[in-house]
Amino acid sequence: MTNAAFAEDHDFSIRARDNQARLTAGLQRHYDFIVCGAGASGSVVARRLAENPDVQVLLLEAGGSDEADAVLNPALWPTNLGGERDWGFQAEPNPHLNGRQLSLSMGKVLGGGSSINVMVWARGHRSDWDFFAAESGDPAWGYENVLDIYRRIENWQGTPDPQYRGTGGPVWVQPAADPSPVARAMLDAAGEIGIPSFEHPNGRMMEGEGGAAISDMLVRDGRRHSLYRAYLRPWLDRPNLTLLTGALVRRIVLDRRRAAGVEFLHNGEVTTVGARVEVVLSLGAVQTPKVLMHSGIGDREELGRVGIPVLQHLPGVGRNFQDHVSFGCTWEYAEPIAPRNSGSEATLYWKSRPELDAPDLLFCQVEFPVPSDRTAARGAPAHGWTMFAGLARPASRGRLRLGSADPLAAVAIEADFLSDPADMTTARTCVELCRALGNAPAFRPFVRGEAMPGDLKGDALDLYIRDAAVTYWHQSCTAKMGRDRMSVVDATLKVYGVIGLRVADASVMPRVTTGNTQAPCAIIGERAAGMIRREHGA
Repeated sequence: MTNAAFAEDHDFSIRARDNQARLTAGLQRHYDFIVCGAGASGSVVARRLAENPDVQVLLLEAGGSDEADAVLNPALWPTNLGGERDWGFQAEPNPHLNGRQLSLSMGKVLGGGSSINVMVWARGHRSDWDFFAAESGDPAWGYENVLDIYRRIENWQGTPDPQYRGTGGPVWVQPAADPSPVARAMLDAAGEIGIPSFEHPNGRMMEGEGGAAISDMLVRDGRRHSLYRAYLRPWLDRPNLTLLTGALVRRIVLDRRRAAGVEFLHNGEVTTVGARVEVVLSLGAVQTPKVLMHSGIGDREELGRVGIPVLQHLPGVGRNFQDHVSFGCTWEYAEPIAPRNSGSEATLYWKSRPELDAPDLLFCQVEFPVPSDRTAARGAPAHGWTMFAGLARPASRGRLRLGSADPLAAVAIEADFLSDPADMTTARTCVELCRALGNAPAFRPFVRGEAMPGDLKGDALDLYIRDAAVTYWHQSCTAKMGRDRMSVVDATLKVYGVIGLRVADASVMPRVTTGNTQAPCAIIGERAAGMIRREHGA
């Protein structure tokens, strides 16, 4: 960043800070729109709605500022996990993981997950979006329309590719800069076992059976460029957008069947603010269904169990929980190689079975050891790299259950990873493919050898898989879009049976997208805002 650009940014920061101080000090009793959650989707929705100067938008965020080196320095992202900017969710003990209880990190900070995770920009596969269109009955969710949105919102910094990439949008996307030699080795290793490489991972590669590429990242001038930074921060000097941090949403206030406002906790006080037009929930796949249930929207039996009166019976709220689960395989470096960028610069998608028409395996190379709590005891090397590889299309489904009628009580997350036997079959193939990649000739100049799992078979391999399994932190699908009885929102993301209430975050996915989820969350935010503006002339 030049001196002039730095000075301009500094001046903007002061102007935005002073504007928000005035707006939050004089919080209004009603706003046209209330957006709950300033994460990957909520940042998009709030910005797009506030582009109309004639509407007043209130954005509520439970977390605080992203002005921290742990957020903005791409190399420090792992330090956010389990820290003050992490909700710190824990899944219930899982018999399919040998009784293990996994941490499910989610961002509690401006930008949400896009401020604490690995900055990878992965659009999903063509088949994901066509599936969304089929489930919702709306072709506008299909791949061709979504591709057009991606081109419009991107500011692509790699090799020009106008068929797939855009250059005038708010989202600064670039290939990992000067990637590590082990990232290049992964692409070479893929070629050695018959997997093609591509110039970037967000074009032709994700229209067919997959491939390998240097990762696309949301990094600008060496700093994280989260979706909050891309969309929302540049709008904080506007008089019609109020951002209130430290605001924990408790429930939606309903007037008969209409969302009339939001009840939230701020500075130790419970406050209610009204919404003249709509409320949008963008709290993520744990908090969104939790707030719905505490508002009386959910499964009649589940709400009755904790004594919450039912205002709208929707049995799918909190069901269909999905996440990508990974099984790390690690190699020891012959000589230490320092990680570059975020430490995750190469990605690969492939099929576990040749008859599949789309990849069901997801591989992210990590340039340092990433053992699980259990596999660390097998002896992770001090210096090495990990193939963080797992299930891109898991068959297992989990659910959320309320702890009590108290909105501040923790929700029980029954993730149920590997509960479907099909996932174990795919996991075995996944580990075998990891080992083929890591032991390919391309890596021999860099590694001493395979540290784990080694040549395990049968029950020993299954034990390793269950002990190694960890999450990618791609929690999703708990308020799914669709037309069956378990659907929570329709094609326009409106909550069934409730007027003036939509959901716009990863919880609306009918199934988790193939790859990291922040880019699809941007699309969900764009689609939600576009539909709201068209409906209300906003």
